[in-house]
Amino acid sequence: MKKLFVDTNIVIDLISRREPFFEEAAELFSLADKHQVELSVSALTIANTSYVLLRQIDSNKAKSILRKLRLILNILPLNDKVIGLALNDDTFSDFEDGLQYFTAIEDEQDIIITRNLKDFKKSKLPTMTARQFIETI
Repeated sequence: MKKLFVDTNIVIDLISRREPFFEEAAELFSLADKHQVELSVSALTIANTSYVLLRQIDSNKAKSILRKLRLILNILPLNDKVIGLALNDDTFSDFEDGLQYFTAIEDEQDIIITRNLKDFKKSKLPTMTARQFIETI
């Protein structure tokens, strides 16, 4: 089973029903729900998603959504090694992208799924949009 590392923007597309990206994010999560792929995110994604949710809804509803996400997603640790790798790498101008990338590398993910392909141009892992991945299966 393919291990897909999901960037924060895909999770927010799903939970915020952001058009025109909601449908492809929903398809991706549906594949995980059917155990056709394994989806993972960094712990940072959960924190960032919570921040976005709390700007839209109250904390009880936000926590309920995050609890449901945990049923489908593996949450990978953001640890000292990952932070060190991101701080010492000049490949990523955006520190958050570096954190995401090195979390995926350290946890041996197969593919990074993001909407911002340009942010991962120098990735050693294949990187694609949710739509591109869905079209490969």
